[in-house]
Amino acid sequence: MEGVIDAVTRDLLTREEGLDWTVTEFVRVVDARLPPRVFYKHCPELRQSCVVTPAGVPVHLQLLGSDPQALAANARQALALGATSLDLNFGCPAKTVNRHDGGASLLRDPRRVEQAVAAVAGAVEDTIPVTAKIRLGFADKQLGVACARAAEAGGAHHLVVHARTRNEGYRPPAHWEWIARIRAQLTIPVIANGDIWCLADYWKARSLSGCEDVMLGRAVLADPLLPYRIRHWQRTGECLPDTVWQIRADVLCRYADYQRRNLPEKVVVSLLKQWLNIMRGRDAEAARRFATLRRETRLEAFLAGLQAPCRESPQAHHEAATLAV
Repeated sequence: MEGVIDAVTRDLLTREEGLDWTVTEFVRVVDARLPPRVFYKHCPELRQSCVVTPAGVPVHLQLLGSDPQALAANARQALALGATSLDLNFGCPAKTVNRHDGGASLLRDPRRVEQAVAAVAGAVEDTIPVTAKIRLGFADKQLGVACARAAEAGGAHHLVVHARTRNEGYRPPAHWEWIARIRAQLTIPVIANGDIWCLADYWKARSLSGCEDVMLGRAVLADPLLPYRIRHWQRTGECLPDTVWQIRADVLCRYADYQRRNLPEKVVVSLLKQWLNIMRGRDAEAARRFATLRRETRLEAFLAGLQAPCRESPQAHHEAATLAV
């Protein structure tokens, strides 16, 4: 998700109803208090009186680090800049991040999770909520339960659980049933995350985890209207058709239109490829476009390739599963 979920993306993805709140890319905390410009870069919404997207959806600022004192200092800095919620990332599985003692690396020792959460919660003195995201442990799922309890003990207001260990990365399947074991041990709300790509996945994740709420990551990039379809199903019991290619392409083109104002053309093309690469795993037309455009470096030509007439019929992609209300 790094490099994609910026303020522009948050704006685009919250224009349709469905998302209750969003989270920034992580602010990497090492051993010192970061200057305000770093926080504004990751969360320009801090410059507003309310830390929300243009559509009014709250934005939570995420910190990633392992040093309790440094995390506390940066939590105070974020609070002074107007942050209304702080999230701690104990879920990132990236080797570079883990090698530098960040993200999921802390899941090897639940005491370190508790110390990090307690330091941030103490720094903001309950003036804003502190939340956390973990995985089902680093390698041992049994330790994941202990890490979840540690986050709660440290003062987390809610906990997001990605339904795989760090060592499992993003390989299927997601073990939503293990989130139920964690949920049974906690009193704070638990939110299920991982491999929720469609309405059927949403219902299965909720059923197996027992969680009322889910967090979407790569899935909302793969299908920008998935949150809307979930919300529509919650209200009506109706399964709307899958999102057609033209809608996906329009989102990418609007993204490019915003980004080209501040970024070089080659950078915008690279970002579009990153997003399209996520889409192609779940949409045949996105896969065809990616195969055609993967070596294109000119922005106008890339956008033309996205907007070219589509070979698929309007009825090509529908939700396969029928869900019971």
